[in-house]
Amino acid sequence: MAFRLALGQIDARVGDIDGNVERVLSAWRDAAELGADLVVFTELTVTGYPPEDLLLKREFVDANLEAIERLASEGPTGTVAVVGYVGAGQGDTTDQEHWDVAVATRGMTNSAAVLADGGLAATYDKLRLPNFGVFDEARYFTPRDRPCVVTVAGVDVGITICEDLWSEDGPVTTAARAGAQVVANLNASPYHRRKRDERERWVRHHARTHAVHIAYCNVVGGQDEVVFDGDSMVAAPDGTILARGGQFVEDLVVIDLDVEPASAPRGIVDLAGAHSSSDAPGPRVALSPRVEPDRLDAIGEVWEALVRATRDYCHRNGFGDAVVGLSGGIDSAVVAALAADALGGRHLTGVAMPSPYSSDHSLADAAQLADNLGCTYHEIAIGPALSAASQELDELVVTGFARDDGRQAGVAYENMQSRLRGLTLMALSNEHGSIVLTTGNKSEYAVGYATLYGDMAGGFAPIKDVPKLLVYELARWRNREVETIPAATIEKPPSAELRPGQMDSDSLPDYETLDDVIRAYVELDLGIERIVARGHDRDEVRRLVQLIDRAEYKRRQAAPGPKITERAFGRDRRVPITNGWRG
Repeated sequence: MAFRLALGQIDARVGDIDGNVERVLSAWRDAAELGADLVVFTELTVTGYPPEDLLLKREFVDANLEAIERLASEGPTGTVAVVGYVGAGQGDTTDQEHWDVAVATRGMTNSAAVLADGGLAATYDKLRLPNFGVFDEARYFTPRDRPCVVTVAGVDVGITICEDLWSEDGPVTTAARAGAQVVANLNASPYHRRKRDERERWVRHHARTHAVHIAYCNVVGGQDEVVFDGDSMVAAPDGTILARGGQFVEDLVVIDLDVEPASAPRGIVDLAGAHSSSDAPGPRVALSPRVEPDRLDAIGEVWEALVRATRDYCHRNGFGDAVVGLSGGIDSAVVAALAADALGGRHLTGVAMPSPYSSDHSLADAAQLADNLGCTYHEIAIGPALSAASQELDELVVTGFARDDGRQAGVAYENMQSRLRGLTLMALSNEHGSIVLTTGNKSEYAVGYATLYGDMAGGFAPIKDVPKLLVYELARWRNREVETIPAATIEKPPSAELRPGQMDSDSLPDYETLDDVIRAYVELDLGIERIVARGHDRDEVRRLVQLIDRAEYKRRQAAPGPKITERAFGRDRRVPITNGWRG
């Protein structure tokens, strides 16, 4: 009889221990009803990932351990489950009388529990702890070099966790050498563009190299600045991908594997498995042919990542409604469309806030977009407020562009307009309990072309990690079937419209140049000379790098937004604000 494997690709939420237990039990029971011998869940399933400094709270870790006991006692018999949780080390961690940062994480492990027939059969502690990018595992966990291979229904199964897979000679190799025929890999692998290719390359590599099946199960859902895409997979020993989970949705993948039972169990624990043992109560249910989920294209997966991240951030923080400032430009249009897809058009309010320098076509585009999205729309002119502020500040700040004294208004006057818009949106947010979604993109955040307490004001920044050129690609992708974002919005030259005739090109290079310099400097960590070698002007590179460095203080005060590139601003990239390096 074939070995029946299930992957429990669930939406494990950070801190929601009781909810995560129910999600595991539900998927586990479904897998058991389908006769699965083994169901593999995700990394830190019980606590959600990443739990960060919740791990410094003794009560949190204790609740996580109690959850494993509950899962063991309430889970269905006959199907073995592998569940991620936080291990308390050598038994002394949760007994500390003084639970503080100095001792809280001593011996704590990122672990997997093998649960079977009412008990905890075995545990595995993660060896390779990532401590780069968005990962801080060395801050909390202790690595353990103890392989775990258990025998389930006669098949030897090795247990590994996430980063354990991403190395040539590591825990996957060790498990295979110990006799594993199937290697389970529990994951909390955040999404970014092209990440899927990297994962699949490692999965296929280990499957072929060690002639084992690889069961890769990844979590799904948005968590602050990261979003998890699921996209779990099962690989055969020849590297063929046999089954996949959906992208950005919960899924239960169940598949029969052609694995011969081991001639003699080599696992540390021999779990017979009711469905495959000789005394199994009759034949198990035949699996219906699995319909593989459609794969998203390269732009579609970014869109779905941003929608999922926005929906989860809003809903999990108590916001059912959102408000977006609509300028008639590409950035606010894409954010509004994302918000409508995430929350529903009736839960979105778009607000146009024209100044004396706003064009009629921008207002028309904003109104058309709101109508297309089916959202509430308001037009609130900031001209009167701008006039009043200008009068009060006239002796201290140069305001207006048609002055008798010949003085020329500058960035201070431009930023006044942006901040009045921020004030308006935040007032609506406070009054109605909706969240303000900011509209700045990565290109703007990089060079500081975003106004603190103005267009940066808000609770979540959906396109914070989306370069300008990709914003346009997203707009076109969203319009692929129906023109939701007005064509004029996509086609017109970008402008903040903060002064007469203003264009982005007045002070920035073309976005092909800008986005490449930003990617080279921010995502690839290249220095000036190596960026110049990519075909850019040296003086322009120096100017842009200086803008990026000087804007770090702004980014530290920005709303969180989802990571979709190799390296995002925020916890993914940590550079000092006060910094004398100019290379």
